[in-house]
Amino acid sequence: MNSRFICGSLFLFVFSGISQADTPAPAPWHPQRAALMTQWAADVSPDNALREYPRPQMERPEWVNLNGLWDYAIYPADEATPKKFQGKILVPFPVESALSGVMKTVGAKNKVFYTRTFRLPESWKGKKMLLNFGAVDWDCTVYINNKKVGQHTGWGKAIAHCV
Repeated sequence: MNSRFICGSLFLFVFSGISQADTPAPAPWHPQRAALMTQWAADVSPDNALREYPRPQMERPEWVNLNGLWDYAIYPADEATPKKFQGKILVPFPVESALSGVMKTVGAKNKVFYTRTFRLPESWKGKKMLLNFGAVDWDCTVYINNKKVGQHTGWGKAIAHCV
């Protein structure tokens, strides 16, 4: 099973209609430099970006962590989907942060798209799945393979029940 994602910040979208051939390769990821960095910032990489289960007391036996590198694009809010992606963002860090690798302000007139392709374990075929975004900005719409599977408005979590 393949799934392709694009998420956005002010209007968070996950969409699957853009093929790899439609977009040039985004710039490689690297952390940005902020005025204040902790001693641990240098240890953060795409290979170790918050890999532990988010709520250990509620851990499920089967789960997949989607933290890591995603392609991103910041576009005007009135555009449906981006024509190309601008670089790599390290999830779970917010687009404004140095550790995301982006460190840009989105603003009220723009939205952010994220996209990622991943393969689910074969043993999950035919099972119901829960897609959980631990934090979103204000509005989140989730698409998997061009099908809308969830939406959230307000502060907090976005959850999509995938069948």
